[in-house]
Amino acid sequence: MLEYAWPIALVVLSNTAYQICAKGTPAEMHPLASVTVTYLVGAAASLALYHILVRDGSVVREYAHLNWAPFALGIVIVGLEVGMIYTYRVGWPVSIAPTVQAAFLAISLLVVGAVLYHEPITATKVLGLAVCMLGLWLVNR
Repeated sequence: MLEYAWPIALVVLSNTAYQICAKGTPAEMHPLASVTVTYLVGAAASLALYHILVRDGSVVREYAHLNWAPFALGIVIVGLEVGMIYTYRVGWPVSIAPTVQAAFLAISLLVVGAVLYHEPITATKVLGLAVCMLGLWLVNR
């Protein structure tokens, strides 16, 4: 059970801290400058954790396995970071913005799952999305 639950717990805790940090980004600092610092710190932390957790590994050897995905992910993550910073700057509350974004993301990923990965769209999934939309309506009342 713990093996199954800990990654989600890490994501929830990290996302909570992420939202606090994104909302706390100084208004007088350009979001792209902030993201530059964010990713320099993130790269240093990732490299340090790699060396701590992977005893006999070689990060340079790992790079031989690169494909397009890490490069695209880097670009996509900049969009996520800057988008959230601007979301808070235009006045979205921290208690609402992630909920709205997650509900629309769920719809998008249902379509992506069906089209790219041939995952079935079931009645249960559609009902779940309807509940998400109802939740959005309630949260924004």
